[in-house]
Amino acid sequence: MVNLAYLTINPLHIALLSASDPRGFISATKDSQWMAAMCEEIDALKHSNTWTLVPCLNSSNIVGSKWVFYIKYNSDGTIQLYKFCLVARGLTEIPGLNYLHTFSSVVKVAPARIVISFALLNGWKLHQLDVKNAF
Repeated sequence: MVNLAYLTINPLHIALLSASDPRGFISATKDSQWMAAMCEEIDALKHSNTWTLVPCLNSSNIVGSKWVFYIKYNSDGTIQLYKFCLVARGLTEIPGLNYLHTFSSVVKVAPARIVISFALLNGWKLHQLDVKNAF
């Protein structure tokens, strides 16, 4: 176990310990930074035709959604980005009735380690990127 009393305090630690991400939509709407980020996300979803509003049928199972908010920091403790996701609350879905298959595009650890190993062995430069609206 790490004893936090012996860690060197730097600006990133201070930012992480003092920051509080919004707990929900209502608290996020009180901050103009979060409102701008949410508007940008919704505009991007509309622009990419990712979703379409359809009328609700009485027989359909409506799956709710929830906003999840978090702040991404630079190593010097400054805010890099206000990030959030609109996630489905799929606890009400029934396998085989509401959906047949699930898919999550997440990188697995083993292939990532292989790529990093090849890069180290061959002297390749590695770059990181963050894809917005990866639908």
